[in-house]
Amino acid sequence: MKMNGEYTLPTNVENVWNKLNDPLVLKNSIPGCTELTKENDNEFKATVTIKIGPVSAKFNGEVKLSNIKVYEGYTISGSGKGGAAGFAKGSANIVLEKQENSTVLKYSVEAQIGGKLAQLGSRLIDSTSKKLAGKFFDNFVKIVDGTTQIEEEIK
Repeated sequence: MKMNGEYTLPTNVENVWNKLNDPLVLKNSIPGCTELTKENDNEFKATVTIKIGPVSAKFNGEVKLSNIKVYEGYTISGSGKGGAAGFAKGSANIVLEKQENSTVLKYSVEAQIGGKLAQLGSRLIDSTSKKLAGKFFDNFVKIVDGTTQIEEEIK
């Protein structure tokens, strides 16, 4: 499954970049993320609980940042195992474009699932994946523009 999109954020590229690299912001942006532990500067362990159709699953996995170009973008990739529900893995290429008084964040996402989740049908999986990706970026935008406050600490 693949999808693309973009958001215009009413702030400078440096602020967007700093938020994209803040583990607390990432934790609060990832839908269903209950835990995000920083392993090193570019790797995290995560626990995410999601529901797709009739299947609820708790995924334990890893999130990694790569292809890092300061103030320009990076690739964020993750994989997780959800026990009997199966597995999920995916990546998003994030590109930041500096505008006069804003920043355009462009993304392209690729995701795969397997196991019981894969048996739910591609339409349900695609629509849920698009909703989750949309929710991540909606959450991120609200944090960046100050609409949503983040309170929890990172381990």
